[in-house]
Amino acid sequence: MKEFDKKNDALIIAELGTSHNGDIQKAKEMITAAGEAGASCAKFQIVYADEILHPKTGEVLLPGGKIRLYDKFKTLEVPPDFYAEIKKYTESRGMLFLCTPFGMKSASILKNLNPKMVKIASPELNFTSLLEEISTWDVPVLLSSGVSRLGDIENALETLLPTPHSPLPTQICLLHCVTAYPAPETDYNLRLLPNLSAIFGVPVGVSDHSIDPELVPALAVSMGASVVEKHFCLSRNDPGLDDPIALEPADFSKMVKAVRCAEKRGCEETIAHYKDEKGSEFVEQILGSGIKKLAACERANYRLTNRSIHALRDIAAGEVLKKGDYAVLRTEKMLRPGLEPFWEKALEGRITRNDIPDGEGIRFEDV
Repeated sequence: MKEFDKKNDALIIAELGTSHNGDIQKAKEMITAAGEAGASCAKFQIVYADEILHPKTGEVLLPGGKIRLYDKFKTLEVPPDFYAEIKKYTESRGMLFLCTPFGMKSASILKNLNPKMVKIASPELNFTSLLEEISTWDVPVLLSSGVSRLGDIENALETLLPTPHSPLPTQICLLHCVTAYPAPETDYNLRLLPNLSAIFGVPVGVSDHSIDPELVPALAVSMGASVVEKHFCLSRNDPGLDDPIALEPADFSKMVKAVRCAEKRGCEETIAHYKDEKGSEFVEQILGSGIKKLAACERANYRLTNRSIHALRDIAAGEVLKKGDYAVLRTEKMLRPGLEPFWEKALEGRITRNDIPDGEGIRFEDV
């Protein structure tokens, strides 16, 4: 797939997410502005609250402050025709349409749109059944790797491409990501990029949540990134969930120019340029050690923003578990995490040992 080939310019993705707030005209305005700012791809999210969170998740800290994210997601649910229209409009602007599904319903909607590529968000990297579904689509996959360890990434890649002869290098691009909003530039450890590419034999990119429009994207390209994703907004004062950390058009355009300059300069000259401009010590902190580990700003979220198995009702000890009693959801802060998602198929028919309150994670000791 040429988009992941370093012989080509890096694929630049404007993450529009849900910042349209269900307004089709706002979505089209954002697509137009992103294209004019230099984005080659506009990315969206198909949101259905029940696929992502339990209603008892409580408040979640986001760039705009603490909100009841489940309730907010409910307001962002739109019919499938909405995504069909924005896909058509995106492609009419000569841009690649990209979208993130969060469960089987949103995946089904996206599949019916015949996407040319699909993106898996970091919290869904361990969502086994979703990855298995997408592995049947035969489209390139962008796999984000925030709040993950090497073993988590390996498991995800094996699930997406389970056969030894799958065309891994051309079908998957691993996006290095720090899942914090905003993420400090110094937590990015960009020397990890060539190491991840060497370990897993895949192209790499970066999904950047830092505030600075240039540093992480340009330095990532100098380290071999073939994809750069950054949140985009019309104004940071808009009410979208990610607007406070997104780039406005002028800054997004600045990022695009910095990425293209980095591609022309090459690694050493790009690093030297930013060391001279920003200071050697600061740039070295951004480049990091190259050793894969959880970033300091996201360490406390491991197994909380990721997926695990949660009860969908109050389940009494001695009951036989059946489909519909549980789901694979993000835990966040209020609830306890449960079993890893790959245990989902093994739970049906099991007898519970303990009472399991609605919303809480189902653990080994509970069945």
